[in-house]
Amino acid sequence: MFQFSLRRASCVTQLRSQISALGTSHLTTATEALSGNDAPRLRNLIGGQLVESQARETIDVINPATQEVVSQVPLTTNEEFKAAVSAAKQAFPSWRNTPITTRQRIMFKLQELIRRDMDKLALNITTEQGKTLKDAQGDVFRGLEVVEHACGMATLQMGEFVSNVSHGIDTFSIREPLGVCAGICPFNFPAMIPLWMFPVAVTCGNTYILKPSEKDPGAAMMLAGLAMEAGLPSGVLNIVHGTNDVVNNICDDDDIKAISFVGSNTAGMHIYSRAAAKGKRVQSNMGAKNHAIIMPDASVDATLNALAAAGFGAAGQRCMALSTAVFVGGSRAWEELLAERAKALKVSAGTEPGADLGPVISKQAKDRICRLIQSGVESGARLVLDGRNIVVPGYENGNFVGPTIVSDVTTDMECYQEEIFGPVLLCMQAETLEEAIRIVNSNKYGNGASIFTTSGVAARKFQHEIEAGQVGINVPIPVPLPFFSFTGSKASFAGDLNFYGKAGMQFYTQIKTVTQQWKDLPSQGLSLAMPTSQKS
Repeated sequence: MFQFSLRRASCVTQLRSQISALGTSHLTTATEALSGNDAPRLRNLIGGQLVESQARETIDVINPATQEVVSQVPLTTNEEFKAAVSAAKQAFPSWRNTPITTRQRIMFKLQELIRRDMDKLALNITTEQGKTLKDAQGDVFRGLEVVEHACGMATLQMGEFVSNVSHGIDTFSIREPLGVCAGICPFNFPAMIPLWMFPVAVTCGNTYILKPSEKDPGAAMMLAGLAMEAGLPSGVLNIVHGTNDVVNNICDDDDIKAISFVGSNTAGMHIYSRAAAKGKRVQSNMGAKNHAIIMPDASVDATLNALAAAGFGAAGQRCMALSTAVFVGGSRAWEELLAERAKALKVSAGTEPGADLGPVISKQAKDRICRLIQSGVESGARLVLDGRNIVVPGYENGNFVGPTIVSDVTTDMECYQEEIFGPVLLCMQAETLEEAIRIVNSNKYGNGASIFTTSGVAARKFQHEIEAGQVGINVPIPVPLPFFSFTGSKASFAGDLNFYGKAGMQFYTQIKTVTQQWKDLPSQGLSLAMPTSQKS
């Protein structure tokens, strides 16, 4: 195990100190935002040191329930970005030659430290992102599972060997790290997505540049501190803050070999095309429009609970949120019962006891959600439940949208064609399962789809014919555990290798094939013909 250097121990202490400033001091119900000058300014993590950015421009991290400024994020300069890449590049030779068992042990320690600080991480996520404390703990836990998966990287990374492929010749393949890799994170899972990225990458032997979302970077900074406390050497993990300029620098830098991204289609396709043109590997998880088909024979209570939880949980800000329900045989029999469950949900700040869903991330996000709801109404959809004008006592300035149900939706409506990313459930109708499957398959996205039924025949037909990367049978959010991979498809994913699981390991490694011959034979003369397996 690596021993702490005084410098790294000092950096861990600084990280803890900085993150503590992002804690409970910004969880009041005050309606006036703090002055930006009163909020702590985050620093970049470069080569094991917290470095104060020289950037003059900053972005406020705002508590979406109160509009208070939690912290300020610097727009990293080009020179600072280059310094982070240089630190990662310098750390790579030593790190790639570190035994994989040692790298695994650091991940074992990291998962222990994440468990220790679970509540602190969740509180920071709720402060910056808005989700309830319970949901924030789930955010951390799902990322923790990937760290646990990385603890078995030695087995995952095993190569292949064939002895005597020809006379006295053996061939084997091994997996080696790529070098410096990078991750670009979204706002909706401030802990889980960074943990999808850097633990797999560094355990494979790569070094890493992580760009957290500028909207809620605190959890990533906390995780970096825990990784260093676990023994990750200086320069193996670096963090740079910023927006478009930093993203473009990541795409363009020749020393960065692979990029992981989660976010919108606009950003994702820009990153994919720009980075791929430079010869980089890219895995880009993007937008979604996840459907559930509800058959008439579905269990009523279980299905209604699943629709409410998957449609409104996390305020709908999940790439696997259930946004569209297709009722075979019509939806009216379900609507009143569904509305009753939605009305019973408590909308409040995520720190309030009993809160079921918190605010959406920003005023702009709320405005967009409300606009898309209104566009559906103007196009002929019917509002079963309208959550646009909800007021939360004590949090009147929060970005709250209550559970909303829009029925009689058709495929040509903007509210259907766009990912709403809010607590809005669209209801559609189909006469048959075949028609319902056609509706789902005609949508451009392919993240996930589910069916609710008690018929094995219907379930098997759905499973076989549906065009989605992740399929649920009576499961509303079919996100696989890390020993599988997150397998979005169609417009929801760009790239060849998915996140975590075996595919994640393959993304962060390259194959080297070795053919060797060890025998003592007399020279048989010079031959320029292609060698064949029939000859020794």
